[in-house]
Amino acid sequence: MNAPFKLRPYQREAVDATLKHFRRSDESAVIVLPTGAGKSLVIAELARLAKRKILVLTHVKELVEQNHAKYQSYGLEGGVFSAGLKRKENRHQVTFASVQSVSANLDQFRDEYSLVTIDECHRVSGEETSQYQRIIELLRQQNDALKVLGLTATPYRLAMGWIYRYHYRGFVRGSREEQDKPFVHCIYELPLSYMINRGFLTRPELVNAAVAQYDFSALAQDRFGEYAEKDVNQLLSKHQRVTRAIIEQVMELAAERKGVMIFAATVDHAREITGYLPQHQTALITGATDMNDRTLLIQRFKQRQLKYLVNVSVLTTGFDAPHVDFIAILRPTQSVSLYQQIVGRGLRLDEGKQDCLVIDYAGNHVNLHHPEVGEPKPNPDSEPVQVFCPGCGFANIFWGKTDGDGRVIEHYGRRCQGLIEGVIEGLLEPVEENGAGAQSERPEQCDYRFRFKECPHCGGENDIAARKCHQCQQAIIDPDDQLKDALKLKDAMVIRCAGITLSASNGSSDSKLKITYHGEDGEELSESFDFSKPAQRHVFNKLFGRRFANSQAPKEFKGADEVLEMQALLPAPDFVIARNQKHYWQVQERIFDYRGNYRKAY
Repeated sequence: MNAPFKLRPYQREAVDATLKHFRRSDESAVIVLPTGAGKSLVIAELARLAKRKILVLTHVKELVEQNHAKYQSYGLEGGVFSAGLKRKENRHQVTFASVQSVSANLDQFRDEYSLVTIDECHRVSGEETSQYQRIIELLRQQNDALKVLGLTATPYRLAMGWIYRYHYRGFVRGSREEQDKPFVHCIYELPLSYMINRGFLTRPELVNAAVAQYDFSALAQDRFGEYAEKDVNQLLSKHQRVTRAIIEQVMELAAERKGVMIFAATVDHAREITGYLPQHQTALITGATDMNDRTLLIQRFKQRQLKYLVNVSVLTTGFDAPHVDFIAILRPTQSVSLYQQIVGRGLRLDEGKQDCLVIDYAGNHVNLHHPEVGEPKPNPDSEPVQVFCPGCGFANIFWGKTDGDGRVIEHYGRRCQGLIEGVIEGLLEPVEENGAGAQSERPEQCDYRFRFKECPHCGGENDIAARKCHQCQQAIIDPDDQLKDALKLKDAMVIRCAGITLSASNGSSDSKLKITYHGEDGEELSESFDFSKPAQRHVFNKLFGRRFANSQAPKEFKGADEVLEMQALLPAPDFVIARNQKHYWQVQERIFDYRGNYRKAY
C-alpha cells in the first residue's frame, strides 16, 4: 500500500529512525521536531505502517482532534477517545485519545497494543503514579514488548530537566545520580534554524523594543529560574505607564499585521493589558477561562474576527493559528524551551505571510536558535559556550563566559556529556536480551569531570555533590562538615579564598614553588611544593594541574618555572583550612568548586 501523503525529507528520516530503533530495542524513545514541523504526519505514517493496535495520547482535546483529523484526511480511519470531544471509541486499530480520558477508563484498554505515541511528551513525568505512567504500565501488562514513542519540540523543562537520557549523536543528558527520566533515547532531532532556513517555517523578525521595557532582574528566582507571581504583580503594579506604552507600540506595529498574540506574566497583568486594547478586537484567555468560552474565542481568533489574543501560559502548546504574524512577549522566563514554544506560535506558514514580528518586552535575552543548556542560568552574565572534553574530544555546551574575542574564560560544566569512543562507533552496545527478542542498550558516558571531588580513600574523582564514592563506595566527607568541624577548633584557620599568588620559594625558580592564598578579610596562608620530589609534584598536579584552565586543558607541570609562566590560568580554591603548628600555619585542606551553605568567595 502506497503512502496516501508525501512526507518531507526530515519527516521520512524521523519515521525511519523510529523503525530502526524499535527493531532493535524496546526502550522508550523521543523525536524532537520544532513547532510547525508536522509531527502529526509522522504520527500518521507510523500508525499507517503498524500491523497491530496503536494508542496516540496527548493532553488537550484540541491536539487529539488535530492529530485525528490529519490522519482521517489521508483516507485512514481511526477512533477518538476523549470526554472533551464527547467520543469514546476504542475498537479501531489506531485510537487518538486524551490522557485524562484513558486514565479515567483504564478498564476499557485491556487489549494488546504494540505502540503508545505521546504528542507533546515533555509533559510526561518519571513518576510511576502519573497518568501517563499508569497507562503505560497497564499496557505493558498486556504486552511486555510495548513500544513507547514521544514527540515534542522542547525536550527540556526547568522543573524536571531533560526528558531523555541518551542522544543518538553520541552524548548523554544529565548524570546517573539524577532521578529517572521518562524516556531513554532521543532518536531524531531537528533544530529550529533548519526549518526556517529551508522555508518550512516563517522567518522570525526579532526586534528590540524602542520603548521602556520591564526589568525583572531584581526579583528573586526559584530553583527553576522562574519568579513568584506575587513578586511579579507587585513589580508590574508600579510600572503601569510602561505597560500602557508597550501596548500603544504593539497596536501601532500591528496595523499591518493579521494576528497578534500577547503573552502576559500574570492574570492581573493580562487583564491590565486587555484593558488597553480595543475591546471588539481582543480576547483574553487564562487557565480559569470556561472551556466553551475558550473554544469560541479561539475559533473567532482563527477566523480573524479578533485581532489580539492575550493569554497567560495556556497557549504555548497545542495551539495552531497559522495567520499569527506578531508575537509580543511581556513575561519573563529563563527557559529556552518555553521561549521557543512562545515564538513557535507565529512561525507556521500561511498564504501571503512574509515573516513573524517578535518583540521581547521582558528583557529575557534568550537566543532563539541556541540549544538548551540543561541547567538554570547561574547568573545573568552567563551565555552558552562550547567546551571540548580533554578526554574524548566531545564538544559540550555549558553555561559560561567569554572574553572580547569569544574565547571561553570560564564555564560551569561538571562532567563531559559525550559517549566513550568505543560506544560511539557502534553507537550502542546491547547488554541483555529482553522478553521480546529486542535488545536492551546501555551506552557508557565519558568519565571526564571538569569539576570534581576527590575521594580521600581511593583518589577517585566524583561529582562535586557526591556523598559516596562511585568507585570504592566509601563515604566522602561533606565540605560543609569539614568547614563546620574546622571552625570549632581553636588551632584551625578557615579562610574564604579570594585569589592566589605564586612565587619562587627562597628565590629559587627551578624546583620550589610558593603559593599564597589570600582571604577575603585580608588573611593569608601559604604552602610550598618542591617539584624535585615526585610525591609533591604529583600532589600539586592533582590539585592544580588537573584543574588548570577550568579543566579544559589539564597539565602535568614538571617544574616551578613552568607553573609561574602560566599562573593566570591556575584555579583558586573556595576555602582553605590550616592548622596551627606552633610557629606557622600548615595548610591541610583546599576546597574547590564549593556548592554548600557557606558563602562562596568571588
